[in-house]
Amino acid sequence: MILGLIFFLLTIFLVILFFIPQTEVIVLKKLSIWISGFILILTTFLLITFKLNSFYFQNMTSFNIGSSLFNITFVFGLDGISILFVFLTSLLCLLCLIFIWNEYFFKYFLVNLFLLELLLILVFSTLDILLFYIFFEAILIPMFFLIGIWGSRERKIRAAYLLFFYTLITSLLMLSSLLYIYYKVGSFSFEYITTYPFSFKEQFWLWLAFFFSLASKIPMFPFHIWLPEAHVEAPTIGSVLLAGILLKIGVYGLIRFNISLFIEASIFFSPLVFILALIGIIYASFTALRQTDLKRIIAYSSIAHMNLVVLGLFSFNNLGLEGGLLQSINHGFVSGALFLLIGVVYNRYHSRLLIYYGGLVYTMPIYASIFLYFTLANIALPGTSSFIGEFLLLLGTFKFNIISGFVAALSVIVSGAYSLWLTNRLLFGNLKIKFTNIYKDINIREFMIILPLIIFVLLFGIFPNIILKFIQTSYIYIIYFQ
Repeated sequence: MILGLIFFLLTIFLVILFFIPQTEVIVLKKLSIWISGFILILTTFLLITFKLNSFYFQNMTSFNIGSSLFNITFVFGLDGISILFVFLTSLLCLLCLIFIWNEYFFKYFLVNLFLLELLLILVFSTLDILLFYIFFEAILIPMFFLIGIWGSRERKIRAAYLLFFYTLITSLLMLSSLLYIYYKVGSFSFEYITTYPFSFKEQFWLWLAFFFSLASKIPMFPFHIWLPEAHVEAPTIGSVLLAGILLKIGVYGLIRFNISLFIEASIFFSPLVFILALIGIIYASFTALRQTDLKRIIAYSSIAHMNLVVLGLFSFNNLGLEGGLLQSINHGFVSGALFLLIGVVYNRYHSRLLIYYGGLVYTMPIYASIFLYFTLANIALPGTSSFIGEFLLLLGTFKFNIISGFVAALSVIVSGAYSLWLTNRLLFGNLKIKFTNIYKDINIREFMIILPLIIFVLLFGIFPNIILKFIQTSYIYIIYFQ
C-alpha cells in the first residue's frame, strides 16, 4: 500500500510539474520539497516497519491490466536488500533537490530528478524481470538529459552518448535472454522463475547475457570507459546520483538475477569475474593517482570500490556477501558526499582542476574538516561505515581465494595514496592568494545537505548491524533457498 502511494505521488507530481510555469519558482520549491520530504518519510517508515524475521518480499503491491484479450499483473515488493537501496535513493534525491535550490533552470532539473527517483524506486522494487529491463533502460533518458544539457564542459554531448550507448548496447543481451526465459517458463515473474530448473547449458548463456549487461552499469573492465567521462561532464547532482545510486543497479542485478537464478553458472564463472574485477581495481586505483580533475579522481575511485564489491558478492560466503552489499550502501553515502563537496567548490570558482586550488584549510576550515572526514571514510578508516564493509568483503575474498584477496588488499594501500594525495593538494600547501576572496566557507544550506551523510557514515561505522540485519535475512534466502 505504501509502495503504491510512493509511485502515485511521484507520478502525479511529474504530471503537475508540466502545468506549473518556470517563473513560479516559489511554488515549485515548496511543492518539490514537500513531495521529496514525504517520499523520504514513507521510505523510512517502510525501513522501520520491515519484518526482519521474514524471508519473503514485503509491502507487496500489484497492478492489473486486464481485458478480454489479455490479463497482465505487475507485482512490486521489497526485501531486505531492495529496501536499503530505495531508502538511499529517496535520501540522495532530497539532498540533490536542496543542492540545486538556487538554479535558474529549476523546473527542468526537477522533472529529470523526480523522473529518475521514480524509475530507480521502480527498478529496486519490481518483481517482474521485463519491467526491470524497461525501467533499467528508461533511467538512461533523464541521465542523458542531465549530462547532455546541463553538463559543465564542451565534451558533455560525447559523455552523454558514451553513457547511452555503452549501457544500451550491452543491455540488448539481457533483452534476448528475457525473451528466452519467457519462452521456457511462460512468465516474467521473478518469484515464478526462481522455481524453474534451468539446465547448466541454459544457465551458462543466460548468465553471460545478464552479466555483461549489468557489468557495464557497475562498471567493470572493459566497460568502464564511459564512467569517468560522464562524471566529469555531468552537473553535481548528476554525479551524485550516478555514483550514489545508478552504479548500484548493476550490483543489485547481479545479486538478484545472476546469483539468484543461475547459481551454478555463477560459481563456474567466478574465476572470470575475479579476473575482471581485479583488473578493474588495479587499473582504476593507479589511474586515479595521475588525475588532475577532482571529479575524475573520485570517478576512478568509484570504479575501484564497486569492483571490490563484486569480489565480495562472488566469494560465495557469508562474509563476502555481507561485506559486498554493506559496502555498496556505504559507497552511496561516501561518494555522494564527495561529489557534493566538489560541487561546493566548483560553484565558487567554476573549475575542478587541482592546479587552481590549495590551502583551503586556511579560508574554508569547516569545509576542509568535512572533506577530510569523507576522504578518511573513502579509504575505510576504522570508525567509519566503509571500514566494516571493506573488512568483511576482503575477509570473504581471502576465504575464497588467497591470491585474489592479497591483490585486493594491496589496492587499499593505493586507495589511501590517491585519496590522501588529493586531500593534500586541495586543502593544504600554499594558499592561492589571488582567489582568497572567492573561497567562502561552506554555508548553512550546504552544511545541512552534508550533515545527514556525516551522521550515517559515523552511525553505521559504529553500529553496522543496523544495515547487516536487513542484508542477512535476504541473502540467506537468495543463496540457500533457491
